[in-house]
Amino acid sequence: MRYKGPLPKRFTDRFNAWMVGLRSSPRWGRRVSGRLTVVTYTGRRSGRTFSTPVAYQRAADVVTIAVAMPERKLWWRNFTGEGWPISLDLDGSGRSGHAVADVDGKGRVTISVRLDHPPAASSR
Repeated sequence: MRYKGPLPKRFTDRFNAWMVGLRSSPRWGRRVSGRLTVVTYTGRRSGRTFSTPVAYQRAADVVTIAVAMPERKLWWRNFTGEGWPISLDLDGSGRSGHAVADVDGKGRVTISVRLDHPPAASSR
């Protein structure tokens, strides 16, 4: 029988650090930053702040995140039900929004983030 629990923390920490490094590298950063972002959220139960790199697609003010191997990950569960606030690093700046997770009949998880409107630039 195959193990279906969460991935070992040691593995995920190293992988996430590598992905964040790749995203900020001078050589590869521009190529991957259009598909890879870092999401930051506060855990519903723990109250702790977490950041994790994820692949995304964006259409105007909606960002879609397809969670790979959702049965092995726990972070997306913060966004079930009515959803939860989230922040994303998009185009070199932080954007906030409201994320809602959807689980389909086959167990695939998609998170839809409706971005808040950025503050208007002040005219001086």
